Amino acid sequence: MAKSKKDYFGLDETVSLILAIIPFTAWICGIITRFQEGKLLAAVIRIFGGALIWIVDLILMVTEKHILRIL
Repeated sequence: MAKSKKDYFGLDETVSLILAIIPFTAWICGIITRFQEGKLLAAVIRIFGGALIWIVDLILMVTEKHILRIL
């Protein structure tokens, strides 16, 4: 199965979905991936507003079948 570049750390879709479902791991993975992409402002916003963004990310991940980089 080909790995999507947009999922957490290049992991499989299923593994990324499991990580995204758990609020703490989704928060940490979101912060780390934003720093890796060089999006410092997005990472800082994730640190303080991660709970709200987590819900949107989870919904979009399930409907779009991959993690979308909304923020």
